[in-house]
Amino acid sequence: MTGVSQTTVSIVLNERDDAAVRIAPETRERVLAAIRRTGYVADPIARRLAAQRNRFLGVFTYEPVFPAGLGDFYHPFLVGIEECAESIGCDLLLFTSAPVIDGRRRIFSQDNRLRLADGCVLLGRRLDPADLARLIAEGQPFVSVGRRDDAGGPVPYVGADYPKATASQVRRAAELGHRRIAYVGQGAGPESHADRFHGFTTATQEAGITGLHFKTDESPLDQALAAHCTAIFVEEFADGAVLADEAARRGLRVPEDLSFVALGDPTRPASTDLDFTGYRIPRREMGWQAVEVLSAILDGTGGETQRILPCEPVAGATLAVAHV
Repeated sequence: MTGVSQTTVSIVLNERDDAAVRIAPETRERVLAAIRRTGYVADPIARRLAAQRNRFLGVFTYEPVFPAGLGDFYHPFLVGIEECAESIGCDLLLFTSAPVIDGRRRIFSQDNRLRLADGCVLLGRRLDPADLARLIAEGQPFVSVGRRDDAGGPVPYVGADYPKATASQVRRAAELGHRRIAYVGQGAGPESHADRFHGFTTATQEAGITGLHFKTDESPLDQALAAHCTAIFVEEFADGAVLADEAARRGLRVPEDLSFVALGDPTRPASTDLDFTGYRIPRREMGWQAVEVLSAILDGTGGETQRILPCEPVAGATLAVAHV
């Protein structure tokens, strides 16, 4: 139709500037006009064979995180992932057929479907270290949303600076006269929990105040009050809502009699009218930058493959001067 070679059509179609082949503007426009006239669309499978890329980025979740509503904890992560993928001209492939073993999805079973995509963003509170180690060993491109410990090698990730954000809240409590404070939560397990607890313990030691640790299933409010704590730091927002409600039923005023600090956004539904002091996790930006890091890995452009983003402090109304 245009009287030019297949090479010329390929260069125009793929929007490449080949130094070895100079294409006159009028020739380029003639090819583009033919493409528009015929409605031609490149075959993505053929493109993948030619370039080893199909511009599909995978999203694999270890937990059922796809939101039922805008208030879902994981929704901002997914929004960031989608928006960045769109900005770089990639489509998303959601991996939903992975088998559930012991209540959790598994990447590796009879086959590894992650290879259908150029690379994959991994999302979930707790990722399987064995899966991460195998992905690294097999050289499969991936990025974790959330900091991860090494798994046979450095894990590419974009995480939140929980230690710094938590330490900042501890220092604020100390400035308000709190000398005995409690941390309620696991404090271990997922890296996000361990990071929060590390920030808490480090800051209490540096501030010269007493920091106590109580598990959620060990009557934490009773223990905190018995230990004369004046502020409770909760690993999970929803636990803070429950404890504050229980404190109110006992006749304690929040924050006049007992202060609360929430170390992040709600990960499960929480019913409360309190404006909790604490911080917000940069969820949307974490999702966006995870795709950025993955794209750089795929393009071979280098750059930092482990990023930590600051959390946003929330003044709230549940942390006040200590009532001793």
